Amino acid sequence: MMRTPIHAALAAALLGTLALAGCKKDEPAVVTPPPAAPAPTPAPMPAPAPAAAVSVTSVDLGTAVDANNRVTAPATTFARGDTIHASVATTSSDPAMPQRGQLTARWSFEDGQLVDELSRDFDFTGTGNTAFQVSKPDGWPVGRYKVEILLNGAVVQTREYEVR
Repeated sequence: MMRTPIHAALAAALLGTLALAGCKKDEPAVVTPPPAAPAPTPAPMPAPAPAAAVSVTSVDLGTAVDANNRVTAPATTFARGDTIHASVATTSSDPAMPQRGQLTARWSFEDGQLVDELSRDFDFTGTGNTAFQVSKPDGWPVGRYKVEILLNGAVVQTREYEVR
């Protein structure tokens, strides 16, 4: 049997390839991380608080009120023995749905000295008037006074008056 140089060359190339493949160093496996989980959806922001559904539209002072709590004898100057009335007009944005709230009348003398404070809770519906009054049986000291009207704890109207 005769061997040809082509067969010998092919056999040598095959042996060389096998030898190189056996000597090859193992390369570290490339690990592909699994796809990241989608970021959690942030919780929705709470809806902003609705605008005030009740508002104080006016405050009138006087010496008397009627059955509808409206001032019948308006005044800003009072005598020492007068009972002073404040009529607070309110309106709610939805007359069909009562709006819970609180009205406060805070009466004070010249330098901020508290004279009286009265709060009342309400279910406001539509428009209406609330009357507050303050009196001093032994007579008011002469001077300047004011009444602050608060709606749910916030001052919304102020009226000044005088006792002579």
